[in-house]
Amino acid sequence: MDIEVWRARVRRTVRLASRPGPWKRGLVLAALALLLGLLLLLHSSVPNRTGNLGSLVETFLPWFGLFVPLLLTGALLRRSASAVVALLLPVTVWLHLFGGLLIDKSQPGADLTVASHNVGADNPDPEGTARDLIASGADVLALEEITPQARDTYEKVLAKAYPHRTVRGTVGLWSKLPLSDTRPVDVKMDAGPLAATKPDDVKMAYNRGLRTTVATDQGPLAVYVAHLGSVRVNPRAGLSSGQRDAGAQALGQAVAAERNKRVVLLGDLNGTMDDRAFNGLTSHLKSAQDEAGNGFGFSWPAKFPVARIDQILVRGVEPRSSWVLSATGSDHLPVAAGISW
Repeated sequence: MDIEVWRARVRRTVRLASRPGPWKRGLVLAALALLLGLLLLLHSSVPNRTGNLGSLVETFLPWFGLFVPLLLTGALLRRSASAVVALLLPVTVWLHLFGGLLIDKSQPGADLTVASHNVGADNPDPEGTARDLIASGADVLALEEITPQARDTYEKVLAKAYPHRTVRGTVGLWSKLPLSDTRPVDVKMDAGPLAATKPDDVKMAYNRGLRTTVATDQGPLAVYVAHLGSVRVNPRAGLSSGQRDAGAQALGQAVAAERNKRVVLLGDLNGTMDDRAFNGLTSHLKSAQDEAGNGFGFSWPAKFPVARIDQILVRGVEPRSSWVLSATGSDHLPVAAGISW
């Protein structure tokens, strides 16, 4: 055998022997997979002291699952067995948290259909929005972010389909069934205009919450409508949600004190139910989307929804279905649910 050929074979053998095995390759990818799994598993332990980081993570918690295919691609390219095995942790935790949302849990037989929509202060077509909402067939319809300029339009267009209504500030409820015992609910908002993201000529009233009783064939149903404070994400300050959090706490206390056993909360809560800020609400109410929906039910922003911040929460009644309606002129999508006794 030629000496050079022999030397080349020896060098190749040494080179192959010195390569790390599949369990030693991709250790960085394996570590990242484990960290991702731990973040999903222990998200409630992420502190809120700095920039409300915990709430920020929980707001977009389902989207952390997108890191799994990215890490898996890297693991396959590196032929790393350790990284592939490590990915079992985030996959298992993600499926435990959100796998149930991938199953259609809706059932027929609802006694009452409720809907909620942040109609948008800068909605260019309030009349069209109102007609779209009538077409939904909802028996009880909650609107949030009603401007003084658009209020007359909503009242006029919705009047025939919904003979009963109550409006307090920027929130209102339209119903096919009689209403009574209506009162405002303090959701801890400062007086004055909304944030600077709204047009300068749009001046919003102070009140953004109400409570009323709907008379149904099965008995009285307490309905709350709320529009909690907006949140902002700032690279320096993190998640700014002070007003929203205070409103969620006040709303939770109001619901806890509610004497009616049957309660429905409709509104733009500016947060997802994974956010710890809503623990006071979720300890008394359950999400119609979680119980009877199909998918995540993202409602904002309308053009490319990334979070469900428009909520339908219930107590004492059973959600039979929950869904997202088609887009209107608002930057939110309407949400609806069928409930039964």
